[in-house]
Amino acid sequence: MSSDIACKLARNAGIAMILASAAFLSACQVRPLYSESSGLKEKLAAVGFSPAGSRIEQQVRNHLIFMASRGAGEPEKPDYQVDLHVTSSVADTLLTDSADTSRAGRVTVSVTYTLRAATDNHVIKAGSRSTTALVDFPDQEFAKQRAIRDAQNRAADQVAEFVGADIAAALSR
Repeated sequence: MSSDIACKLARNAGIAMILASAAFLSACQVRPLYSESSGLKEKLAAVGFSPAGSRIEQQVRNHLIFMASRGAGEPEKPDYQVDLHVTSSVADTLLTDSADTSRAGRVTVSVTYTLRAATDNHVIKAGSRSTTALVDFPDQEFAKQRAIRDAQNRAADQVAEFVGADIAAALSR
């Protein structure tokens, strides 16, 4: 008799657990970041970016403008303003002891950004992102400089993707 009661209690506890889980999961809402219903597309199209001070900063800025406006360019009167500060560094790796030269390196591009509402200058999101691109150094100096520049462009585009995702997430709330 007591085993029947224990079985019923276990079954009722299992049913209660399933119902509680269903109620908990029904409160979760999952939607794509760039969904049409969130109005994010219009918010991103209304984002302006600070002027660039260097070639790498211009690369990051251009990529962010393209992503935010979907190729339409910057708005004349943005509702949001993003202040960017971009730095880049090149580090040698794989040193050749006999020639005291490097055969490869790393290019790191770092971005510090602040997203503000244009109306009241309220900070919506601030943060920093960085990424690294690997580069091989050829023997010719011009080819080496071009390889570094290509790595800077790759790293700048990648870090712009990260910053763009941060901005989109902040504006989707």
